[in-house]
Amino acid sequence: MDKLRQITRKRKEAHAKLTKMDSKVYRAFLEMEKAAYSDGALSKKSKELIAVGVSVTIDCESCMQWHIEQAVGSGATKEEILEAIEVGMEMGGGPAVVSSRFALDVIEDVFKE
Repeated sequence: MDKLRQITRKRKEAHAKLTKMDSKVYRAFLEMEKAAYSDGALSKKSKELIAVGVSVTIDCESCMQWHIEQAVGSGATKEEILEAIEVGMEMGGGPAVVSSRFALDVIEDVFKE
């Protein structure tokens, strides 16, 4: 899964660069992200599963990878992640079905199948 490792590496590199450059917008984004995914009326796990579905719908590979990993880290099962992907497929139609292929690769990697 070289593509997954490359996405992770690029995400970490960009994070480090933006942090080092003291980007006010990026700092605000990280705070917003922290607030958005903290437990509230919905659990962090539920919010991550929502983000998985949205990521599939908008075809954001890095987002799919990140939110699937975060969902698993928050206790989501493979079945829950699949259902979130399926919601994204329904909302996005054919193009989202195509983007779900990447999400399936991430599941395979995360669950070491």
